[in-house]
Formats: sequence, C-alpha cells, structure tokens
Amino acid sequence: MTKLSVNINKIATLRNARGGNIPNVLKVAVDIQNFGADGITVHPRPDERHIRYNDVIELKPLIKTEFNIEGYPSKKFMELVLKVKPHQVTLVPDPPDAITSNAGWDTVKEKRFLQEIIAQLKEEGIRTSIFVDTNPDNIINATSTNTDRVELYTEPYARMYHDDPKKAIEPYVEAADLARKQGLQINAGHDLNLDNLKFFSHHIPFLAEVSIGHALICDALYYGLEETIALYKDQLVK
Repeated sequence: MTKLSVNINKIATLRNARGGNIPNVLKVAVDIQNFGADGITVHPRPDERHIRYNDVIELKPLIKTEFNIEGYPSKKFMELVLKVKPHQVTLVPDPPDAITSNAGWDTVKEKRFLQEIIAQLKEEGIRTSIFVDTNPDNIINATSTNTDRVELYTEPYARMYHDDPKKAIEPYVEAADLARKQGLQINAGHDLNLDNLKFFSHHIPFLAEVSIGHALICDALYYGLEETIALYKDQLVK
C-alpha cells in the first residue's frame, strides 16, 4: 500500500498567524501519526513563514513513523538536515521567495550539483528523493544523480483531472514506468486531494509514497483530522 505522509506546514502557518503556540505543531504531528498517517513531511523555507528550523529539530524525536524534510539544498538547509538526519530528504528547486513548489529539477543541467548534494546525504544514511516533472529526459537523468527516488510533481495532473482524467494521468504512468525501469522508487505530491488521489494511485500501483498537506488540512476543517487521514488512506487502498 502506498504510504501517506502528511505535510504539516499549514499547521505552522496557522500558529504563526497569531504568534504563541496554538495550534501546537509538535502535538499535531504526534496526533497525525496516532491517527494512522505513515509519515510527517515538513518544508522549512529561509523566511520560516511556516515551519521553523527549530520546529524541525524538536520534531525529530517525536516522529515514530517516517520523517521527510523537503527543501532547496542551500547551505543552511543542508546543515539542518545533516544535523537532524531524517529518514528522507526531498530536494526541490524552489527559489527562496517561492510560495509553493511549482517545478521539478532540470536533472540534465543540475546533474553535478545534485550529485554532490545527494552524496552528502547518502554518507549519513539519508534516503533521497528529487522533485521532477514527467519529462523523460529528467526521469532518465535522475538516475545519474544517484537519488533513491523521484517525486512526481502532480499539479499539472490535478489541473487537468476533472476535464480529462485519462489524459491527465497518461504522462504520469509513462514517467513512473520509466523511473521504475531505471531502478528508482516513485513518490508523488502537489495538489493531490480526495477527488483525484484514488485515480492517480490506482493507475500507478507501485507508488511508494504521497506527500499531502494543503488539501488534507483544508479537508480536516470539515471532517476533523482523524477522519480526514482515514479518508485519504482509503484512497490509497489498491
């Protein structure tokens, strides 16, 4: 079964809006695990507008499932992840002022840079994943970076899903098959939700993990956090 990792950035955004510690990010992370999620994802950014670097340090001993840290591999980010040593680091090509991740790596142009970063992570026994689009060149060249996984950037799929699900999923099935043939495991994330997740998961049955934050937290406003996690897990049942 595909694992569900819950991105808790939006919980931190809510906390930061008023100052103080409500909601308590650490407690929510523990609750999410207790409610059945398979992992916790965070994406600390340089301006710390949601998850703060200190949150990441404090979360580490509380994560009993899987800890996935996403981010652009700046010097500060690398110092953090090499100190915390999460189970997985997902590398994204975001500029510092990006609102959210909106593109995958050019693995041809950035191959040497990614090789150097991934080598540092692997020395510490950290599994790596890199954010990519469905361009076959980027999938094929991801292998030469020595990453363990690729995370398919699914916003284009989500945008097209309601108009033409079959057309929307097609490049992702091809990309996932290609990645698998290259010996890579496949993660996915960005704008996956209760409407489109089951269809995506059904067509890529060997999908290792999805990372979902914004949509899941929004759904929790209506269904409650525990029920929402159960609903998302149900979408991943093959």
